[in-house]
Amino acid sequence: MFVSELMTIDDLSTYLKVSRRTIYEWLKQNKVPALKVVGQWRFKKDRIDEWMERQSHA
Repeated sequence: MFVSELMTIDDLSTYLKVSRRTIYEWLKQNKVPALKVVGQWRFKKDRIDEWMERQSHA
């Protein structure tokens, strides 16, 4: 997986070991860095890694 690779909700769910439902809840609450491409959510792996790092220090 490339550092700048865009992940889908399924990819992110597997990567973080959480349910799709959890990711959708995070999206509703603007808790996870994401972008919408042609009506579908995408997640940059490097931004997710940075976000996870900040979460571990919060």
